[in-house]
Amino acid sequence: MSSHAAEVDSGERFEFGENWSRFLGGLTEERILGAVRSLKEMLGVESLEGKTFLDAGSGSGLFSLAAIRLSASVHSFDFDPASVRCTRRVKELHCPDFDRWVIGAGSVLDEAFMDALGTFDIVYSWGVLHHTGDMLRAFANVAPRVSPGGSLFIAIYNDQGWISRYWMLVKKCYNRYPVSRPLLVALHAPYLLGVRWLARLLTGRLAIERGMTMWYDMIDWLGGYPFEAAKPETVLRYFREHGFQLTELTTCGGRMGCNEFVFKREED
Repeated sequence: MSSHAAEVDSGERFEFGENWSRFLGGLTEERILGAVRSLKEMLGVESLEGKTFLDAGSGSGLFSLAAIRLSASVHSFDFDPASVRCTRRVKELHCPDFDRWVIGAGSVLDEAFMDALGTFDIVYSWGVLHHTGDMLRAFANVAPRVSPGGSLFIAIYNDQGWISRYWMLVKKCYNRYPVSRPLLVALHAPYLLGVRWLARLLTGRLAIERGMTMWYDMIDWLGGYPFEAAKPETVLRYFREHGFQLTELTTCGGRMGCNEFVFKREED
């Protein structure tokens, strides 16, 4: 049994790829454009022409495709075999003849694998490193993959103290006790779907965010394990001490969710 399959079987890992495979059934051009818009806004670019892009933990493959739409050369990998299949499926459906998109399997915690990748102008790992089981080790392995002068775009769960500990318990139950899943969905859907939809309605932010859907985002949230979280200052301190400067920051305002960071690696 593979490492991934063993962790899933023991209840120590959520099957992110299975969730992504269901999400892809509703992948529309509107959602793809939402992902493209997200990359452009956070990276502060209109194009990635001539740039290399590493998607570390590609998930559905949506943001690899967004980078392709922006004319980057892309290397995608994921630890979850179903996520690798999703990424390959997206390529088959949307750009089957594009030869500057490499897709493979691997773990961001595997130092030898990461070193063999080389360096990239942009390293993207949104909502991934906190699901590895060793976030600081993931930081240490992903940072050298950024070329001098290149950019690192990551998103990390916000540490809310005891609330984050509560979500840790929910995620453990979801994965270790499958019979609990319908109950956990029923208990949390009024907040994770209803309240969030109402907040978006009241603020006028009904547009699709990052190309995602609220339902699959909720399932990802309830099941997403392993799980770690960090305060923004913890992430900022780590990368500042390792030769990076912050160029863009979007926080979730102290609430549940991810803080987004774009760092620039210092020139040699």
